[in-house]
Amino acid sequence: MANKSKTNKQENESWGRTILDAVIMVAVIWAAFWLLFRASFAPFSNDRVSGISMQPTFEDNDRLIASRKFQPKRNITVVLYAPKAANDQPGAVYIKRMIGLPGDTIVSKNDQIYVNGKQLPEPYLNNNYKKADNDRGMTYTNNFTVKVPKGKYFVMGDHRDVSKDSRIFGFVKRSEFIGQVKLRYWPFNKIQTY
Repeated sequence: MANKSKTNKQENESWGRTILDAVIMVAVIWAAFWLLFRASFAPFSNDRVSGISMQPTFEDNDRLIASRKFQPKRNITVVLYAPKAANDQPGAVYIKRMIGLPGDTIVSKNDQIYVNGKQLPEPYLNNNYKKADNDRGMTYTNNFTVKVPKGKYFVMGDHRDVSKDSRIFGFVKRSEFIGQVKLRYWPFNKIQTY
């Protein structure tokens, strides 16, 4: 009888130890995942798009995840702190498309963007907003020429006729970027990686 009681006690201790080990393992995995996520991905303004400057690529209230580690490249979508010249509220965050890299010469003429003399493909601008401007006899993107200085970048919104971007607030330093948009996870019917 004593042996049976001792065996039951050992089994109960064994189950208790197994459950405790499982809880500890889940907590450690969750903490490691959380730290990795915080180090690699950038939360910003509750990760929610606010405004229409990136239509039709992103709509107001879309939810995004951005990667902190990225290589600046033309046509990627980036998240950045609003430059001081934008005169926006402190801590404001913008989502824009990277158009010009350091040293680039950018020319906008007749709704076409040229970077260093070559036309920049912009399939994301084939939208109703651009067509409406064309129907009214207006250009969707105003004409301009800029030379991007060393260590700076030129960004624009996809909804060109309403976007507050480098055409207004000037060039952006690398340190002002938060990350590159990698995922839209809301709304569910528009989930997409970038």
